[in-house]
Order: sequence, then C-alpha cells, then structure tokens
Amino acid sequence: MMMRYFHLALLSTLLFIKLSLILGDVGTATSYGPPYIPTSCDGNRREQFPAGNMFVAVNEGLWDNGAACGRRYKIRCLSGDNRPCKSDIIEVKVVDLCHRTPCPTMLLSTTAFSAISRFSNAKINIEYAQSVYINFSFLHVLIISSD
Repeated sequence: MMMRYFHLALLSTLLFIKLSLILGDVGTATSYGPPYIPTSCDGNRREQFPAGNMFVAVNEGLWDNGAACGRRYKIRCLSGDNRPCKSDIIEVKVVDLCHRTPCPTMLLSTTAFSAISRFSNAKINIEYAQSVYINFSFLHVLIISSD
C-alpha cells in the first residue's frame, strides 16, 4: 500500500516538473559584457558567478526586491532579426539587477548569449522558466521506514 502512494507521489512530481518546463514565460534578451562586478546580489565576490559564466541580470519584474538573486532559469531563443537562434536550451543564474533603461527581460552574459544566439549584438525573443530543484532525500527515508 505504501509503495502505491510512493509511486503516485513520484509520478505526480515528475509530471509537475515536465509541465513547468513547458509553461514558460516569454520575454526579450540582449547580451552584456564585462565588467560584471560589482553586482546587486553579491557585490564584488567572484564566487557568485557559476562555472561556465552562464548568468544574467534581470529586469525589475523578475528582480522581486532582490529575491531573484541565485535563482536559476532555463532559457531558449525563440526569434529575432535575421534568424539569430541556436537550438540550445541553457540554464543561467541571476546575479544582478539590470540597470539599463529600457531594460529587456534579461541581460545575458556574453557566454550565455552566445550559447543561444548566433549574433552577439542581437535583441532576441526568449522563452524562460525558473528551474526547480527538488530534494528527494526524504523519499529515501520514506522507503526505508515503510519496510
């Protein structure tokens, strides 16, 4: 009986994760180059940048009074002038607030931008969804205790 609930919970979780990747938001993006520090999230700390330099600055709508710091998003290019899009989906980390006026939805580091666009100075339309990580360690405890 306990295994039936476990399977149902696991299936529901996987379905939710799949749906959240499909139901992304649409916005615009451009690239921005160095200097990247100081940032609004962690100032001059170089450790804030993820390996591979896949990071973004976000507009006020996503900034959420700084709560966006450290959030991760999956992004893919949808369209733009002269067909700039590559087919890759990337994951980026929020490290800053966009200080441009007007600001697109996201400013991608040059590394992140070049992973999804063929042109470094393009303005592109993107689809993005916040990445959700679920800790399944509690399921291990649940399985052990149900035996």
